[in-house]
Amino acid sequence: MVMTASRSITFRGYFQPGPAIGSAPGLRDAGSAYIPLTPPLPTLQPCPAAQAQNPGRRGWTRGSRSRRGGARTPEPRCQFLQLRWLSSCCGGLDFPAAPARPLRSPAAAMQNQVLTPHVYWAQRHREVYLRVELSDVQHPDISITENVLHFKAHGHGAKGDNVYEFHLEFLEPVKPQLTHKLTQRQVNLTVQKKENHWWERLTKQEKRPLFLAPDFDRWLDESDAEMELKAKEEERINKIRMESRVPNDSFANLKRGYLFMYNLVQFLGFSWIFVNMTVRLFILGKDSFYDTFHTMADMMYFCQMLAVVEIINALLRVTRSPVIPTLIQFFGRNVILFVVIGSLEEMQSKAVVFFVFYLWSAIEIFRYPFYMLACIDIEWKLLTWIRYSIWIPLYPLGCLAEAISVIQSIPVFSETGKFSFMLPYPLNITVKFSFFLQIYLIMLFLGLFVNFRHLYKQRRRRYGPRKRKTN
Repeated sequence: MVMTASRSITFRGYFQPGPAIGSAPGLRDAGSAYIPLTPPLPTLQPCPAAQAQNPGRRGWTRGSRSRRGGARTPEPRCQFLQLRWLSSCCGGLDFPAAPARPLRSPAAAMQNQVLTPHVYWAQRHREVYLRVELSDVQHPDISITENVLHFKAHGHGAKGDNVYEFHLEFLEPVKPQLTHKLTQRQVNLTVQKKENHWWERLTKQEKRPLFLAPDFDRWLDESDAEMELKAKEEERINKIRMESRVPNDSFANLKRGYLFMYNLVQFLGFSWIFVNMTVRLFILGKDSFYDTFHTMADMMYFCQMLAVVEIINALLRVTRSPVIPTLIQFFGRNVILFVVIGSLEEMQSKAVVFFVFYLWSAIEIFRYPFYMLACIDIEWKLLTWIRYSIWIPLYPLGCLAEAISVIQSIPVFSETGKFSFMLPYPLNITVKFSFFLQIYLIMLFLGLFVNFRHLYKQRRRRYGPRKRKTN
């Protein structure tokens, strides 16, 4: 059977015969049977709002009165909710199920959403600085086309590890080349302006993008930027004037090559001593202390005699080394090597020789490479720090080892009378060499003070706090 109420509806169930049509309230004609409808069916009407939202489906409304009274106003309802209500009223109607809507996963929604990082900017008359707050960026895709900056990279930002991108259309033309620097926490961009003047804002659009903010760490007003530009220009002019006063040295490359080769030879010599002594110490242990002189003396003789070149370089102003500290170090070491240790067989088998040679070579294997790289304008920060810091423990220890060797040699010189001499008549006094060694002990510690003071000044110039100029 089919009942028509603005739409055909199929019934499912039993049909019971009853009185004639219209004999009982609440009954309607259903052909040859009467069907109780409790409560009465409302009139179903097409719903324009539901049809607009879902063109493929018909919408229905049920008339309802407003709260203040008056005419009925259409109330949009979904079709399957109304049909379910009709089914509960009729008790046996069979209606089609509501169509299922496809669900979108959060990952799919995230893929469609464009993530933008936080970007901070500052400017100068010639450049624009951008700082992108993304960490652990490996290979960013950055380009400038038609005055628009395109940035896309995978990194860790406000939304975690994702792909972030943004576009900026600059206020005025810029050069297509840009430089970027990657750090662990951010990406720094530098864009060159085509015309050197101040911009009112960064982007062409008047409203600033939400992800863009000023970089107050590098921010300057226009007046401050002009002062900075003037200071840089004056510094450049002064540098040109100073360079014009210095005469051109036609032998500069020759001097560099000569100093490079000298420092290289000294580095190889002291490295050979240091490595051999270290290997022998691990293999032989304490037994290596007593034959150090017989195995290392030849190379130490060569390196210490070659060090006379440093005095010549300081005297001829080939290098900037001061003359007095260079003389003190050269003569102090050669007195210990050739006189105190080399001239006495009794001293050559003592353990103090090991410590004297080891401390000398430990200092030089860092000093000579530093000067060698300086000849070709290369600075290794770690090596520079070691060169200006390692003398703090090693110089006092080396001076102590030299003093012990002198103290141990004084009785030997007194007994053997070596290098002792007698004053001429009428004095006829024998002057023992041990007396000069005692004076040398005092000079040894004075020389340590001079060298220590010189090295301390060098380290302070390099790593000490810089004084700010006050107006």
